[in-house]
Amino acid sequence: MIGPLHIEVALAAGYAVFLMVVAAGLEWFGRHSHRRSGQFRTAGFKYHGHLDVWECPCGHNLHPHYRDPVREVVRYRAPAHTCNACARKNDCTDSEHGREIIHSSESWIETQAGKFHRVLSLTLLFLAALILIAEMFRYPTLPEVLLPGSVLALISTRGLRLARELLARQNRDGSESVRVVFGSRRLYPKRNGAVEFL
Repeated sequence: MIGPLHIEVALAAGYAVFLMVVAAGLEWFGRHSHRRSGQFRTAGFKYHGHLDVWECPCGHNLHPHYRDPVREVVRYRAPAHTCNACARKNDCTDSEHGREIIHSSESWIETQAGKFHRVLSLTLLFLAALILIAEMFRYPTLPEVLLPGSVLALISTRGLRLARELLARQNRDGSESVRVVFGSRRLYPKRNGAVEFL
């Protein structure tokens, strides 16, 4: 007993808070790794927004080659003859079709790794909630219910926000076909909702 509080209730509340901190750490790690992988893919390249091109370290441009408006992914590619004649080709790419950069404006939660981290975080929060609910049923007196009840309210609020964000990203409608004009090129829809320059 810790004053009017049973030691088991205090340990359960502490463990639930620990699980909540671990879930928050997983969220941070997922965001951080997504940001770092994006920086790694474009290291040494500069994006020129007014032209919608990436410039390689040798000064050559990579133009949009493929655009998927549903997944918000754009593939930029340099001309094959430019890359194949470049002295730094071996350090840059092994493709005979030119260096390609895949730029995605998806948030980290829309990626497969992001969904994995989010589901793992929600699982930990659900486990913490179950532990607290079990303790509240085990010790239903007022002093023993206040601590796990307040921690449960905090965990439920956090879990509902994370679940709502995940479901909102999952339920985005991407079924409509799009025809967009970029300069003198047209994008034509494909069966999967993606579009390709022709």
